[in-house]
Parts: sequence; C-alpha cells; structure tokens
Amino acid sequence: MRHGVKTGRFDRPTGYRQLMFRNLVTEILDHEKIKTTEPKAKALRSMAEKMITLAKSGDLNSRRQALSFIMDKNVTEKLFKELGPRYAERHGGYTRILKLGMRLGDGASMVQIELVK
Repeated sequence: MRHGVKTGRFDRPTGYRQLMFRNLVTEILDHEKIKTTEPKAKALRSMAEKMITLAKSGDLNSRRQALSFIMDKNVTEKLFKELGPRYAERHGGYTRILKLGMRLGDGASMVQIELVK
C-alpha cells in the first residue's frame, strides 16, 4: 500500500531524484520561475515552500538547514534577505503553477512554476 507517499519515483534512483529536486529548488529560488513538467512541479512546490518557510524565521538553525539543501550560497543569501521578508505576512501558498500545454517531443504536460509576488 502507498500510504503517505506524496511523490513518485520519477524513474530515477533515490540519490539522483533528490539531487534533481535540490537543483530545481535552487533554480526556482534563483530565477523565481521555471518551466518543467507537471508532476515535477507538483513535487517541487512543497520543497520550495519549506525553504521559504525556513527563511521567514531567519534564525541560524534555519539558515543551516537551507544551506544543506540549496546548492548555491548566493541563492541562500537571496532567500534569507529578499524572499523571507517578502513573504513575512503570507501564510503559505508562495508558488503558483500555470499550465503551458504539451511538449512537442513526447507530449508531456508542461507547466511554469513561479513564486507569487
């Protein structure tokens, strides 16, 4: 039974999948919007929102937790200096998923995931 399983395996070994999501979270926090497939975006949403929630508290432990997940120190600085204060009054819902249509090569459902202003 699949009780409590939120995301799929995306046909990748565990280490590769975790690294893929770490890269996607780093990119969305850096560029504030990225284009990806719908299942990846839905799985990415919860991870990115957890990082922004860490940035809202802003203490040393939160900074260290974010640094252990995000791949770039400059993105972590941006997260704690710009994005954390931007969402200080907002209680969740930091991302938005917009459907773009099907990818021409394989027909995958493409979306744009972006941070809400």
